[in-house]
Amino acid sequence: MATILHVDMDAFFASVEQLHNPDWRGKPLVVGSPPDERGVVSTCSYEARRFGIRSAMPSRTAYKLCPHAIFVPPHMSLYREVSDAAFEIFGHYSPFVEAVSIDEAFLDISGTIHLFGNAEKLGEALRAEIRGKCGVTCSVGIAPNRLLAKIGSEQHKPDGLTLMPFEPQAVARFLEPKPIGILWGIGRHTSDLLKKFGIVTCGDLQRLDAGKLETILGSKAGAENLKAHAFGVSSDKVAWQPGDEKSVSKEHTFLVDESSREAVRQKLLELVLAVGRRFRKERRWACTARIKLRDAEFATATRQMPFDSPARDDISFRDKAIRLFDAVWPEDAPRRLGCRAIRLIGFGVTNIRQEPGDCGQLELFASPGEIMRSKRERLSDALDRLALMKTRPR
Repeated sequence: MATILHVDMDAFFASVEQLHNPDWRGKPLVVGSPPDERGVVSTCSYEARRFGIRSAMPSRTAYKLCPHAIFVPPHMSLYREVSDAAFEIFGHYSPFVEAVSIDEAFLDISGTIHLFGNAEKLGEALRAEIRGKCGVTCSVGIAPNRLLAKIGSEQHKPDGLTLMPFEPQAVARFLEPKPIGILWGIGRHTSDLLKKFGIVTCGDLQRLDAGKLETILGSKAGAENLKAHAFGVSSDKVAWQPGDEKSVSKEHTFLVDESSREAVRQKLLELVLAVGRRFRKERRWACTARIKLRDAEFATATRQMPFDSPARDDISFRDKAIRLFDAVWPEDAPRRLGCRAIRLIGFGVTNIRQEPGDCGQLELFASPGEIMRSKRERLSDALDRLALMKTRPR
């Protein structure tokens, strides 16, 4: 049985701001748009949360709830610096680290527990190192899968650790009184729908007839998945990136969950350019493109598509990225993910080879497609050089 650790940095942006501005510690602090402008709260300190302020709330509303709160704009470079230091620390406890966002990660600690004595001691050592070296706190959940580890990290926030039960019956008993909203796949819409049928706790879901749940949700797969989650059953694994680059990818977590399809699409195109420039630093070609979309309820959609022939140019990368994006989020179906807002977008290429040619067979003579591909590659290389020249100091 696997042992998964979920680490969540507490009120991360606000904590970093208070770290760099000691006078703000212990005071209600709001990171986001100023109260006199249209905009929302990105995050806030726990002192501000006591007044009812929360993420994604209009800043004007936050000001009405707490007029004496300190409002500051986000400083992403500061957050990234602390995040990089934290993720380096995560690597001290497991080589298998999955970054969920700038302030959140899953670690598969199955093979490293023995180095610390037990899972709880490992988790406490990680929390202490984060506090000592990064100056902020984090909450940790340890469980047999990602779903339960995520739930565990929420149990004793801030600055807490929860060792979840591992035996199936104990897991079911733990979840039984919990509200259904703690489960993945249950957002506001699904929660409101289930409450109409008197389903408000995980125990209600556990006892509900599978056929009735399917009728309520209108999906057999969705009902089976939700029923399993109510018992704490999940087959998900930590998706870690190996040391050698078998794939090249880049992800972006939005500061505020993004509901505009065009804004998400534009960010995807920016990621395509970043992946292309990094990919072309070495002589290699990719056979497959893939994208990832994660919504505000943590439902994740991934799709991949083979290139017509091995590719390393921006035009090919962009073409597949757009096709994949349109397949996941068609223009005429903006709620395909089951949620109104997107938390994360990612793009990557994989099935990397060191020589061009077909992904499945070799050609004796250059085809018109290969000639066009060569032109695209030269164009992308030239644009890379121009971009590099712009970044060099004069």
